[in-house]
Amino acid sequence: MNEELDQLLKNLKLRTILNIYNEQLRGAEKEDVSYTEFVTRLMRAQWHTRQETAIEARIRNAHLPERWSLETFPFQRQPGVNRKQIRAFAELEFVAKAENIVFIGPTGVGKTGLASGILLKAIQNGYRCQFIRAQDLFDEMYASLADRSSRHLLNRLARLDVLQIDELGYLNLKPEQSNIFFKLMEERYHRKPTIITTNLGYDEWSNFLGNRNMVDALLSRVRHYCHTVLINGPSLREPQG
Repeated sequence: MNEELDQLLKNLKLRTILNIYNEQLRGAEKEDVSYTEFVTRLMRAQWHTRQETAIEARIRNAHLPERWSLETFPFQRQPGVNRKQIRAFAELEFVAKAENIVFIGPTGVGKTGLASGILLKAIQNGYRCQFIRAQDLFDEMYASLADRSSRHLLNRLARLDVLQIDELGYLNLKPEQSNIFFKLMEERYHRKPTIITTNLGYDEWSNFLGNRNMVDALLSRVRHYCHTVLINGPSLREPQG
């Protein structure tokens, strides 16, 4: 590689091509490939790097606490989960149809792992996603009341292609927080899907959200276009002897 080409690749930020050029050139000469094929190999490698970088950026922006993957989920240890159903979710048809997914079950059965694995699939397929714990979400909602940024918060969350709300329930909420949450779900209703994990059955949601009429209206939206997954299997956090 001459100095001019080296500098051009650096200026264009084509670092992958810069790093593999000499190796690819030797391979092309040995295989006697065409100029077109040689350039295609360089560009293909650069494209893959860009794609991987973009995915990593989306994962960071989604705030996933861990890289839970459906491929590594211990289905054999959780008979309470229908593997075929989860694989169907991984096809992401629910995103196109704006259908919610709600995982209900006790602590430790794998709700967060499954939901996050599905969210990761969406991220890898180019969707804008975010993971947020319910407590943090409601804290943000309460803080937004003080600086009058609730509308900005709602706009940001409503635009996400997939929003995962983790560990919904057992929270002490003020009516204002419940109202903002209702607005959020109303604005995402049949526009963008939401994945929710919770320890509470639907009939218990009024215990922490308050106002029964509002909860009924909320649930009519959440459940209208929705897949509810009840997990009654064993805890995956039990010591393995």
